[in-house]
Amino acid sequence: MLGVLQGFATIAAVVALGWALAHFRFLDIGAQDFLSRLAFYVASPALLLVVMSRTPIGAIVSANLAASTASVVVTAGAYIAISRLRWRLPLGETVVGSLCAAYVNAGNLGIPIALYVLGDISLVAPTLLLQLLVLTPVAIALLDSDARGERPAMRASLRSVIRNPITMAALVGVGISAVSTHLPKSTVDALMSPVAAVGDMAVPAMLIAFGISLRLGPKPGAGGSTSHVATVVALKLVLQPVVAVGFGYAGVGLRGHALFAAAVTAALPTAQNVFTYANTYRRGTYLARDAIFVSTFASVPVILLIALIFQGA
Repeated sequence: MLGVLQGFATIAAVVALGWALAHFRFLDIGAQDFLSRLAFYVASPALLLVVMSRTPIGAIVSANLAASTASVVVTAGAYIAISRLRWRLPLGETVVGSLCAAYVNAGNLGIPIALYVLGDISLVAPTLLLQLLVLTPVAIALLDSDARGERPAMRASLRSVIRNPITMAALVGVGISAVSTHLPKSTVDALMSPVAAVGDMAVPAMLIAFGISLRLGPKPGAGGSTSHVATVVALKLVLQPVVAVGFGYAGVGLRGHALFAAAVTAALPTAQNVFTYANTYRRGTYLARDAIFVSTFASVPVILLIALIFQGA
């Protein structure tokens, strides 16, 4: 329980710092854009390269990956179906809304929760892999096409994946993980040290930019209707963990602590990365911000309830 609260308290403190810096006019909306671009193009790729390089391949390819995939596909599909019926959003906003509903905060919140609550950081690795190597490339390719005013095409999408620094960094990290067992640890550590130093900027940059948006942008709720945000949060915190548990138990035979890990990972709030992507492409920025804001606070009792259920089982 303490690990859950500690992870959320850390995020809240850094977001509050961004809010305060904007409130006292040390930073402005231009700083939000700068920090978002820094996180997207430089710091996040460095962080993800390091995380993936340190994750054993065997920890990535597991039954948890299947449960995570099922929860993402069902949840994103549910959002797209609801969106077509209720809001008829253009492509870019639909992509961002889908990410809000299904893209979990497996990095800066999932890693500390995996450490303190689940006792093993590698338990979030399958979700990180799915999001970095599948969800992010697909989403960025679609957002690129939407920004250019073009229909998504296979060749253009592949070019977008190749140009995307986040995806390429994750792929390089997986490659390093595969060959690192054949290299001296001191050599790998020496090569990763400067990359890790740059990657350490990613989470603070994203959270401070988020805090600036809370202070200088429209108030939470103004970026999308209350029902829209509520729908996204309900899909994120109710449907996604339910699907992860159901498919994990009945589909791939997860039991005990592994099933608990799948439930907690799926119940993590919407990732700050989604706000960075939305802000970079100017699509659904305030919907992303509001979904992150609400789901982060709402996920605390949800994760605590999951922990109580599994402890009592």
